[in-house]
Amino acid sequence: MPETDRFDIVVVGAGHAGCEAAAAAANLGSRVLLVTMNMGTIAGMSCNPAMGGIAKGQIVREIDALGGYSGIVTDHTMIQFRMLNRSKGPAMWSPRAQSDRMAFSQLWRKTLENIPGVSFREDEVTGLLTENGKVTGVTTRLGITVKADAVILTTGTFLNGIIHIGDTRLTGGRIGEKSSVGITETLMSHGFKKGRLKTGTPVRVDGRTIDFSKLEEQPGDENPGKFSFTDTPPLTRQRSCYLAYTSEEVHDILRTGFDKSPLFGGAIQGTGPRYCPSIEDKIERFSDRDSHQLFIEPEGWETVETYVNGFSSSLPEEVQYKALRRIRGFENARIFRPGYAIEYDYFPPDQLKATLETKPLENLWFAGQINGTTGYEEAAAQGLMAGINAHLKRKGEDPLILKRSEAYIGVLIDDLISKDIDEPYRMFTSRAEYRILLRQSNADLRLTPLSHRIGLASDARYARVQMKTEAIEKLQHFIEHTSIGLDAANAILERVGEGPLKQKMKAAALLLRPQIGLDQLSDAIPGWNDQFKAIPGSIRAEVMEEVEIRIKYQNYIQKEQELVTRMGKYEHIPIHHAGNFHEIKALSFEAREKLNRFRPATIGQASRISGISPADIAVLMVLYQKG
Repeated sequence: MPETDRFDIVVVGAGHAGCEAAAAAANLGSRVLLVTMNMGTIAGMSCNPAMGGIAKGQIVREIDALGGYSGIVTDHTMIQFRMLNRSKGPAMWSPRAQSDRMAFSQLWRKTLENIPGVSFREDEVTGLLTENGKVTGVTTRLGITVKADAVILTTGTFLNGIIHIGDTRLTGGRIGEKSSVGITETLMSHGFKKGRLKTGTPVRVDGRTIDFSKLEEQPGDENPGKFSFTDTPPLTRQRSCYLAYTSEEVHDILRTGFDKSPLFGGAIQGTGPRYCPSIEDKIERFSDRDSHQLFIEPEGWETVETYVNGFSSSLPEEVQYKALRRIRGFENARIFRPGYAIEYDYFPPDQLKATLETKPLENLWFAGQINGTTGYEEAAAQGLMAGINAHLKRKGEDPLILKRSEAYIGVLIDDLISKDIDEPYRMFTSRAEYRILLRQSNADLRLTPLSHRIGLASDARYARVQMKTEAIEKLQHFIEHTSIGLDAANAILERVGEGPLKQKMKAAALLLRPQIGLDQLSDAIPGWNDQFKAIPGSIRAEVMEEVEIRIKYQNYIQKEQELVTRMGKYEHIPIHHAGNFHEIKALSFEAREKLNRFRPATIGQASRISGISPADIAVLMVLYQKG
């Protein structure tokens, strides 16, 4: 690569964030250079071999709806699929897939190599080129200078990463891979503030040495779903996961290593994820429990490597090994590698705009764990949005900023830029106040038109959404305006154990009953076959599901939509204040401090910052409502 070579956008790091960023920007028309220290670990699954889960599954579907690739790659490489929370309402349904770790990485690399606008370099970025407060390129370990209009940093756990196994400390961003040095120091020289976070991973076990007959089998769904709204192949065979349990004996063995624990001894300074603690942390925090559940997950079709989810640890390897062998089914287990903890630098995301561009330096974007998040899905979503917005800015176009009412991705980014992030951030359904609107099933209806407008989602994707929308509206209108005969209705009610009716009823009214689904009702609706056949087969199941949800939950959906409208007025009132908020004496002292720190773009963002009261919002409304 010539020293004078130039790209539109340089993406640093090829994890989940970097892959989505590079793909999105290139598909929009930018010339992208993706720089990674190891071409063999593109989109590597550093922790568990799975995508999706509670709220995370919704994010993967949103990435797909916007034109990203995480869902497509997952569908092609998954070995098990489960829809979690089916016993709850549709706002909580969350798809999750076990992935073939090696196939996932290989397909992501192949996908990127098939995008003409993406170029690659195996090298380490060590510094940024800047001019007048703007980033203009990068410098690398091998002495190459690359000029660019924009740079996206997706550095994962590699910034000054330190690996801990007992009292052993290794520099690295992943086991066997070196850490990245230079970027943190460069950013701090430009006024960025940084912090340290910690995460961990469990032992990997040789599956041939596990007695699975002693474990509880967890098969995939009988009729497995998928993530992508495109025509990805159905999953026709699956591998089971299993449940195992620790015991008091296991805990006692683990406790023998606590004196050499970097977590308890103070060697680890970074804050770890509250919702995914290490096994030693769980033993300490939940001392009243004599057992903890473990999820035993296969790593692929063609490997015996097995992931022991829930047994993350940084204890000495010999302690991990001894304790593991006291778990039922693991008496003869052999390990491929021990669990470890890793500390790394991150940059508190109050230093970001809603586009994920940094405030201290123009034309620089952050995505993924550099922002204090955890999880492949959160990282991929940020990478996608950073890639989109870096491209849009260099083209002089308006940014794409998703609202909290439009997407979990909108909730994620808004939380990052408006809340204190002092521990690894993880998405949950409870973080989304409009979650009945943000169902995994309707992500394409919500987001594909937005993405198509900016040129990312293809014409074919948009045409599919238009066809689906039309089919949903027609079928819903039909069900709401067609009555079911009295005899047919009473036969259905008798089957579900309910009393008879005295007069015929609209099909939609019967569908409101919790025990009755559209599949039970459809044959009794006059004219159903004609309506059903009119729906294209490729979208028929999705249309049926969406119509049933809309009818059954119409009151809840309507209430949330009304709340969105009511709160929306705050989202559209910009805060134009370039100076010091301490000048506004009508605000509380804490509000002035927080406003100076977070610099919210709208009153809606300001209202979600901890410490800013309704009285403070009222002051801001008076100041800025007239624009």
